[in-house]
Amino acid sequence: MNTDYYYHDNEHNETLKKPAGKIEKSLKRLLIIAAVIFTAQLIWLFGVSPFIPFSTIEVNGTTDIARSDILALSGIDETSSFISTNALEVRDRLSSHILIESAVVIKRFPDRLTIYVNPRKAAAVTLTNVNSRQVPMYIDRHGVFFKVGDPYSIEKPDLPVLSGIESAQLNMRLPPALVSLAENLCEMGTESPELLSAISEIRIERKTWDGYDLVIYPVHSPIRVRVENNISEHTLRYMLLMLNVFEKENNKPYEIDFRSGMGSYKIREQSL
Repeated sequence: MNTDYYYHDNEHNETLKKPAGKIEKSLKRLLIIAAVIFTAQLIWLFGVSPFIPFSTIEVNGTTDIARSDILALSGIDETSSFISTNALEVRDRLSSHILIESAVVIKRFPDRLTIYVNPRKAAAVTLTNVNSRQVPMYIDRHGVFFKVGDPYSIEKPDLPVLSGIESAQLNMRLPPALVSLAENLCEMGTESPELLSAISEIRIERKTWDGYDLVIYPVHSPIRVRVENNISEHTLRYMLLMLNVFEKENNKPYEIDFRSGMGSYKIREQSL
């Protein structure tokens, strides 16, 4: 009895081992196939696709430069890829253009490129001669002279005019002492445009020894205002308030001087 029982148990185990072995072999085959597929995907993802030309190139930001010109300036063409494109070099090329204040270039693995262009924004204009015509030259918030207006356009830019600038040329900059003026004009043009619209002209006058004065000509008053080399929103509001007071006087001053911060004024002597 014991011998027969032992023999029967062994035969049963052999029967169970056969399907278990087949399952194990099938699992090994599946694992090998999965490993091959995974390896092929890795090779494609990291070894092939970064060398394939970009499938998507986005250019964001409004400028006077066409998309095709931006790509040409960037050095991007139909052969450019994730590997061959240096985002920092592209950014520097774009930022070197006079109409572009700054740029951001983002590569998205494996085949996407996005370019954000921040155009220069005019804070003021000065007048210069082009082909015997007086045309506006635009100045941005950093004091850069970056664009000349159309000499044949009859439209006037709705921006404060800076006069007293000699030989204005493209890519020229305001003196360092006047850059903060351009920054403040840009800020006020966004936050308080009604204040700037009350100004007809700002004339820059160099002092005898060092620095600059600004002579402001209001739109609706013959009284000019003299300040130091900068203008703030507070100064303009105070200036307009004083002008409104003097408009009611018979003997109006011809100039109000704010350089001391107190608002002194000068009255023309009446002729006999």
